[in-house]
Amino acid sequence: MTTPALDFDAPPVRRLRADLALALRAAAHHGLAEGVCNHFSIELPDGSERFLLNPRGLLWAEIQADDVVLVDFHGHKLAGRHAVEPTAMYIHAAVHRLTGQACVLHTHMPYATALTLTQDRALDTRLSQNAMRFHGRLAADPDYNGLALDHGEGERIARAMGSAEVCFLGNHGVIVCGARIDHAYDDLYYLERACMAQVLAASSGSPLAPVADELAASVAAQTLGERLQSELFFEALRRQL
Repeated sequence: MTTPALDFDAPPVRRLRADLALALRAAAHHGLAEGVCNHFSIELPDGSERFLLNPRGLLWAEIQADDVVLVDFHGHKLAGRHAVEPTAMYIHAAVHRLTGQACVLHTHMPYATALTLTQDRALDTRLSQNAMRFHGRLAADPDYNGLALDHGEGERIARAMGSAEVCFLGNHGVIVCGARIDHAYDDLYYLERACMAQVLAASSGSPLAPVADELAASVAAQTLGERLQSELFFEALRRQL
């Protein structure tokens, strides 16, 4: 039986719009935003191949539920009072369509982006405890190819991600994905904290001391085995922001 497509103003969609706006304001609060660039998106849960996205031209700190727009998997705007920035449609439409991820968060947050400029391109998930939660969950796309101004570049990025939930885009930024907004935002926040710790440790000039792969994998399993902390964090941000 086919699930009826949800209306843009249906209560479940309004809740998703509010959560997406909250995640954007939280990212601004945590210093993860960059001007009016970068985008967060969440797919509607009705199988209609549509997703919610922040609009063009608004600071993340000012975005509310009524500012969020609706876009289809081909990058066409379907509803909302604001315009959509082209690279958002190309990147997010391709990642949703080709990877099957429900929530897609793309940022140029400073410490994670700093690591995309290095030869290794990505976080070492054997270093800090925060880094270990991402062990076995990362991909890196070393082939920067300019702005994503067409479907082909968006699809190239999506293919580079594969089944990973986090992708470091060489000379560019990061993408963090998940099944839920609160879980994905928690990962985004702790990814930046892990990257910050690595950059600061490397700047000390002392050799870094990674743990064994087996221990890092164990910590990742411990973290992902219980996501209540992620949900509590998001609700705390709702109260604060």
